[in-house]
This record gives sequence, C-alpha cells and structure tokens, in this order.
Amino acid sequence: MVEKAKADESSKAGRAPSMPMARDPAAAVAEEYEAARRKGTREALELFIARHGDDPLAAQVRAELKRLSR
Repeated sequence: MVEKAKADESSKAGRAPSMPMARDPAAAVAEEYEAARRKGTREALELFIARHGDDPLAAQVRAELKRLSR
C-alpha cells in the first residue's frame, strides 16, 4: 500500500503543470483598438494611446481624435 502511494506521488511530481497558451499580444491590442473605436469617446481613445502609443494602430487613433476635435 505504501509503495502505491509513493508511486502515485512520484508520477504527479514528474508531470509539468498545464498552462494555457500565451495570448498573442497583437491580437489583444487589436481588440482594445476596436473597443476604443466602438466606444468612440475621447477618453477611450486617449487611454488606448496611453497604453499602446508605440503601436501602429495608435496613429489611427490619433487621427480619430483629430476628427473628434472638429
């Protein structure tokens, strides 16, 4: 009985913990961009730029902000 318990514990220790696959960062940024566009508020667009100012989509958001200013 003790040997079976030891065998069960050792097989559990040898298994790698399962982790979900890492999310594609570009897909996450694109989703945030779409959400900011749908919301359409200055605050949502500025928040996107604050979070992702170096992303190519930030240029589109800046253009959208200019259109809102008019």
